[in-house]
Amino acid sequence: MTQPVDAADRRAIRPVICYPNDTLPAPDLTLYGKAREGAEKIGEVTVPPREAASIEVPAGCFLKITSIEGPQVGDLNLFNSADLSERFYSGKTRALHGTHVTTGDRLWSNFPTLRPLATVTTDTLDWYGIDEFGGSVHDVIGTRCDPYTGRALGGPDYHHCCHSNLTRALAQARGMSLEEAESHVHDVLNVFMCTGFTRDTGQYFMKASPVRPGDYLELFAEIGLLAVMSACPGGDCGSEHSSDTAPCHPMLMEVFKPQVGRLDGWQSPEINPYDRTHGL
Repeated sequence: MTQPVDAADRRAIRPVICYPNDTLPAPDLTLYGKAREGAEKIGEVTVPPREAASIEVPAGCFLKITSIEGPQVGDLNLFNSADLSERFYSGKTRALHGTHVTTGDRLWSNFPTLRPLATVTTDTLDWYGIDEFGGSVHDVIGTRCDPYTGRALGGPDYHHCCHSNLTRALAQARGMSLEEAESHVHDVLNVFMCTGFTRDTGQYFMKASPVRPGDYLELFAEIGLLAVMSACPGGDCGSEHSSDTAPCHPMLMEVFKPQVGRLDGWQSPEINPYDRTHGL
């Protein structure tokens, strides 16, 4: 189709940020840093390769996710531990903070609560930034590898993709059926995953994660959380996922509780104050 005569002018219009976030309530990273000093480890779980595991994270505690043996990406679901209907909302987190998260960014819950579930307090990969391909780390754009898309693309049934791993782990954690659990599994935080969009076709891409053993991402639990994470069958996601081909490694989730008095003045965020009348 022929371009209009003003095509260049239309393309040259400057973009506008949809959700300027300078009015969001800022996390007190200084307080969180002091609370982390001397915190006691109260729980840990190893996530096996091509499997998922869960752990409870009480409000006011820290969840540390670590690469322990080799480059490995994890797909993380977060739930309100007391109410699974409140869970991580990757789309709104992306709209508020960008396609990838790092220190100081917050992970938000779904409607109608829309409040911070967790705050990123430490990211040992924050040095990576945005590379020449437009790639960055810890994305909130990828949904999770799943067997439905695999079949749509002509592949066989594959049961150790992240969606299925998360479903099994949640079912086990809460004693529910696979059908019940699957309805709660949601779009993820892709921990350590390096991703972006191609400039020419706009396609979602992945590349080998820069994560190495000892790197970690740490979150402060703003409310009581159930964390469920899958060690992606793509390993470092440098070649493919949803297969048994890529080298995969375990990951570690640990929970740390601050000493008494270290969080004085902090409280969990209230649910979103919108009155839910929707104009009626």
